[in-house]
Amino acid sequence: MKVLFIGGTGTISSAITRQLIEQGAELYLLNRGSRNAELPEGARILQADINDEARVAELIADLKFDVIADFIAFEQPHLERDYRLFNGKTKQFIFISSASAYQTPLSDYRITESTPLSNPYWQYSRNKIDCENYLNKLYRDHGFPVTIVRPSHTYDERTIPMGVHGRNGTWQVAKRMLEGKPVIIHGDGTSLWTMTHNSDFAKGFIGLMGNIHALGETVHITSDESVTWNQIYEIIADSLGVELKAVHVASEFLAACGLDDYRGGLLGDKSNTVVFDNSKLKRLVPDFVATVRLDQGMKRTIDHILAHPELQTVDEEFDVWTDKVIGAMDAALRIVQK
Repeated sequence: MKVLFIGGTGTISSAITRQLIEQGAELYLLNRGSRNAELPEGARILQADINDEARVAELIADLKFDVIADFIAFEQPHLERDYRLFNGKTKQFIFISSASAYQTPLSDYRITESTPLSNPYWQYSRNKIDCENYLNKLYRDHGFPVTIVRPSHTYDERTIPMGVHGRNGTWQVAKRMLEGKPVIIHGDGTSLWTMTHNSDFAKGFIGLMGNIHALGETVHITSDESVTWNQIYEIIADSLGVELKAVHVASEFLAACGLDDYRGGLLGDKSNTVVFDNSKLKRLVPDFVATVRLDQGMKRTIDHILAHPELQTVDEEFDVWTDKVIGAMDAALRIVQK
C-alpha cells in the first residue's frame, strides 16, 4: 500500500506510522521536519509546509497514492487546499475529525455515528463539523473518495491524559501529585469518559485504509472501556505511587475563571458523559479490538515520562492558578460554615 500522511508524528499519527512501517507499507510523510528524528526507519520524508501549495504540488507531481490522510486539517480552507492538491491523486482521502463534534449536551449518552453533530461551546468542534460537511458534499457531488474518522481522547507515552491542566501540558498536575498537593477534578468526577491508547487507535485506522466499504463513511475509533474521572485520577495517582488528594470544582466555575479554553475543553467536551458504540467500526474492521486497558496504558505513559525529564514541562502559571482556585473553594466553605 502506498500512503501519504500530512503530519505523521503527532499523538494519533505516530502509532499509525510505526505500525504501517512494520507492515511493509510504502509510507510518505509530508511535514516541516520538526519531529522527524523520532520516526521509524523506512518512512519517506517530503519536507514542506502543507500551506506552500506550489512546493507540495511539485513534490507530488509524479506520485499517486492508495491513501492520503491529513492529520493537521482543522478548518474548511485546509480541506479546500487538500482538494486542489490531491483530487485525482488518491483512491481514498481520510480526514481526522473529532468526537467532540457530537451533540453537546447529548440527548443520549450512547454515541453512534448517527448521533447529531452540534457543539455550541467549542469553535474547534464547529470547525470540524464544517470540514465534514464540506467533504461529504465533495463525495456526493464529485465522487471524491472520502472517509471521515472521529477520534475521542487518544493518548500516547508522551503526555498524561487529564481533564484540567494548563497551557504547557499535564506534567504540572502530576508534579503536584508527587509533591502531595491537591489537584482539581472537574465536576463531581462521576461522569464517564473514554480514553484510547494510540496503538489501539492505529489498529482501527489501518483497518479502514484501502477499505472500499469505508468510502463515503464516517467512523469513530475508540476503546470500549468507560471510566469516571475519579477513576482516571486514581489510576494516575496509583501509577505515580502516591495518594490522590482531589478537589472537585464545578466545570462552569472552571470555565469562567480558567487559564485555557475550559469552556470548550470542559463544557464542550470532557464534562459530559460519553460512551461510544463501536459497532460500525467492528463491521468494517472485523478483527478490531482495543486491548490496552487504561491502567496499563497509563502506567506505560507515566513510566516513560518519569524516565524522560525533557517531557516534564513545568507550568508555574497553572500551579499558582490551581492554588488560587482551591483556596477560593476553601474560603467559600468557611463562609458557609460560619
